[in-house]
Amino acid sequence: MILQNKVALVTGGTSGIGRATAIAFGAAGAKVVFSGRRDAEGEKTAKLIRETGAECLYVHSDASKEEDIKALVQKTVATYGQLDCAFNNAGIDGSFKPLHEQSIEDFDNLMAINVRGLFLCMKYEIQQMLSQGSGAIVNNSSTSGLVAFPETSPYVASKHAVMGLTRSAALDYAKQGIRVNAVNPGGTTTEMLDRAFRQLDITADDLDSLVPMGRIGQATEIAQAVVFLCSDAASYITGQPLAIDGGVTAS
Repeated sequence: MILQNKVALVTGGTSGIGRATAIAFGAAGAKVVFSGRRDAEGEKTAKLIRETGAECLYVHSDASKEEDIKALVQKTVATYGQLDCAFNNAGIDGSFKPLHEQSIEDFDNLMAINVRGLFLCMKYEIQQMLSQGSGAIVNNSSTSGLVAFPETSPYVASKHAVMGLTRSAALDYAKQGIRVNAVNPGGTTTEMLDRAFRQLDITADDLDSLVPMGRIGQATEIAQAVVFLCSDAASYITGQPLAIDGGVTAS
C-alpha cells in the first residue's frame, strides 16, 4: 500500500499498459482516476480497479483536446481533493514505412496525441501539483524514445519528444517538490503490439528471439515500475528514463 491516501491519474487507461497501471495504482492504495475514449472498456477497467478495494472514477476524455485535459484534472481534484501521481500514457502508434512514404496526416496525428497531448497533460497536472507543493509524474515513452528503429520515423520522433519534455520539466520543478520521469517499454503484450505484428507479418516468437531475456514484456511489469516511480521509494529520482525492455537497448 505504498500509495495509500494518494490520488493517481492515468490517461489512456482503458486497455493495455494504462489499464494495468490503473489497477496497480488501486492495489497500491491510491484513489484512481483514469481516462479514455472507449466507454465500454472504461467500465471494464473500473470493475477491475474496484476489485482491488480501491475507489475509482472513469472520465471520457480525448488526450489531444486541451479542454478535455483541463476538465480531467479539474474533475480529479473536485472528486478527490488532490492530485499526487499522474501516468501520462495516452498515445498511438504509426504505420511502418520509410520516411518518404509516411503521410503528413499520420505524422500530425502522432504529434497531436503523443507530444501535444502529453504537453497538455503535464501543463495542467503541474499547475495543480504546484498548488499542493508536491507530485510525481511518469510519462510513457518507449525504447523508441532512446534509440531508433527503421520505418518508424514519426513514432520515434514523437517518443524522443516525450523524453525531451520529461527531462526539461524535471529540471523546471526539481526544487518545487515535483518529480517527472519516464518509462520506456520495449515490446509489451498489448493491443498496440498485436497491430504492429499484423503490419509487419511477424509473430511473438520472432520478437522473442530479438530480446536478450527471450520473452516479451507484460503490461503488469510496466505498471509496477510506474507505481515505484510515483512512490516515496523513488524520492531522489527525477528526469530519468527507465527502460523496461528485456535488455534490448543494452544490446
